[in-house]
Amino acid sequence: MIMANKIWFEKVFSQNATNHHAIALVIVTKNVNNKPMFEINLQSKRVIMSVLNKFFKTATTATVATGIAMGATLSANAADLSGFSATYAVKADGKNGTATRTLTKNGNNYSYNVKASAAGVASVNQSANFSLSNGRIVPSSSNMSVKVLGVGRTHNIKFNNSAKSVVSTYKGKSTTLKMNGQAYDDLSLEAQIRQELINGKFSGNYHLVKKNEIEATRFRRSGSSKITVPAGTYDAIRIDRVHDDKGRATSFWLAPSLNYLPIKVSQTNDGKVISMELTKVN
Repeated sequence: MIMANKIWFEKVFSQNATNHHAIALVIVTKNVNNKPMFEINLQSKRVIMSVLNKFFKTATTATVATGIAMGATLSANAADLSGFSATYAVKADGKNGTATRTLTKNGNNYSYNVKASAAGVASVNQSANFSLSNGRIVPSSSNMSVKVLGVGRTHNIKFNNSAKSVVSTYKGKSTTLKMNGQAYDDLSLEAQIRQELINGKFSGNYHLVKKNEIEATRFRRSGSSKITVPAGTYDAIRIDRVHDDKGRATSFWLAPSLNYLPIKVSQTNDGKVISMELTKVN
């Protein structure tokens, strides 16, 4: 969900863009002579959107971590999932962005909303709806829209749980996918992981709906440490996402004192790091 630095962006542009000398820092678009580029062709815009998707995936992926270790302080009652609102600062190669996540509860039905932006030139809006049934999360739909430099794209997911199928619509093209087991979008997966931990049955193995496939996704628990973020200093545990690509690493630090809300997320791609840190929580 992915994840910016000059070296990585230069690599992307050298493979895909017509302007091989462009430095694709998304929010500052400057040429090799450090002068503003006033025109960006469509192909370059598509590359930038792909890179932005990776940038904001840090914020999106953090959702999955929110519930990974929450069983320690909550009862076994599935209704203990409660609403919250949290704000994060996102940094990539010295450039800043923000992300806000809000979970709203109405009986056994939940709505999760994520908003992220970078320097006023790019934005991501994501939402998901799911319910709680027999102690398990049942996703019904999710929507994501990304806009950068005037170009947008969308990814919508609709679950037909009784038919064990999912319709994934990416940029207007729909694909029907078969579920061999319950599949999730990014936001409902967080809630399912939390439910498993509340009941002491964390597996670490899940199925995540992508744009045209359902992907096996794994997590593992690591150590603990004291972490300082803009919101304060917290004792935190660490959760790692398991990647097949050895050049990628994704880690989450969750604070028990905040009901294991993720206070920091770090993603490494070819040695370059993007981070997200908690600034405020309600």
